[in-house]
Amino acid sequence: MNNDDNWDEDIDAIMKSQTKHDWMSEPRFRKIFDEIEDGLQGVMGKGPFEWVDKRVFDAVFDKSTLLAIHKLMQKGDIETIDYPIARGKEAHVFHATSVNGPIAVKIFHTTNAVFKGLAKYIDGDPRFNGLSGRHRELVNIWVKKEFRNLRRMRKHGIRVPLPISYNKNVLVMELIGDTSAAPRLRDIQVDKKFETFSEMLDMVAVSWQKANLVHADLSEYNILWHEGRPWFIDVGQGVTEQHPHSEEFLVRDVTRLVHWINKQGYEVELADSILRVLEEPVPDLESLPGVD
Repeated sequence: MNNDDNWDEDIDAIMKSQTKHDWMSEPRFRKIFDEIEDGLQGVMGKGPFEWVDKRVFDAVFDKSTLLAIHKLMQKGDIETIDYPIARGKEAHVFHATSVNGPIAVKIFHTTNAVFKGLAKYIDGDPRFNGLSGRHRELVNIWVKKEFRNLRRMRKHGIRVPLPISYNKNVLVMELIGDTSAAPRLRDIQVDKKFETFSEMLDMVAVSWQKANLVHADLSEYNILWHEGRPWFIDVGQGVTEQHPHSEEFLVRDVTRLVHWINKQGYEVELADSILRVLEEPVPDLESLPGVD
């Protein structure tokens, strides 16, 4: 038999999925979805609700998210959402467009399980006291946190994407790349390896000493390579120096950078790199545009 490939699927799950999007037929939501449907063609099929990747749609585009996208489209911050360029346990990032050209739209997942492991980046941060127990609000605050961290880093000359706008669990920002997303440091070979390491260590040091922030999850997986320079991304978990685990997170960030450079054939001492970040003078970097 040729048609038994799907016999092992969960029938209950299939039946549940048939009703999962029934809310879209309600008059209020049907009108809203009609207004944004053309802009979502990149993540949809040609027929009604025939998703190119239904699993992505089901995981990301729930009712609250679509309402947030609707507002951002009304504002003119988003014209189209095209296709995923990064997928993680906390969020999907999509290539999208605006009136000014390509952008990145980061959509955070709203399931309880996703943010359970991220509470440690909220608890102890004086900017977000008392929020760790309220899940939906925590997701929205997390987006605001990443928006603010991006602005703060750019103000101090650290290369991160320009944040453009946000609503609920949707963050709109500059696309790092030309027409497509720039590659991760993990996926390329860099010519000037030690110079790149020194530059990234300077960025960490400036963030710590001047911006009073630590990235807290820095690695070769969330550093992009664009126009011959490293760019930091995924800064939502960044915490201030006042966070009780800030120094622990800082050491972890530096450790990962040292691990990367030593994989390139160098023998850099972790202690020297940490001392450089903590105590040595840092350069005065010019602010990046868009944070006035």
